[in-house]
Amino acid sequence: MTVAERSVTAEHPDRRTLTVTAYIEWDEECRLYFGSVPGIPGAHTQAATLDEMRENLRDVLELLVESGEIEPDELACFVGLQQLEITV
Repeated sequence: MTVAERSVTAEHPDRRTLTVTAYIEWDEECRLYFGSVPGIPGAHTQAATLDEMRENLRDVLELLVESGEIEPDELACFVGLQQLEITV
């Protein structure tokens, strides 16, 4: 198994559920959430609420897979985030 959690869904036995990590930022100037899935080109969106952000990212990822732009296993490539200290 890779980093993503996988299971077969009861409704669609030929499909599985993948868990991915999204990076979400709040932009105070625009008053919007901006979200992306690291390592997946095209997997980004914006929304006014976190719930809408999650739904938008789900839609984007499902469309990328359905269109063949990415393979489902590519969704598990993300390793992690690290905070860095810089002097300014």
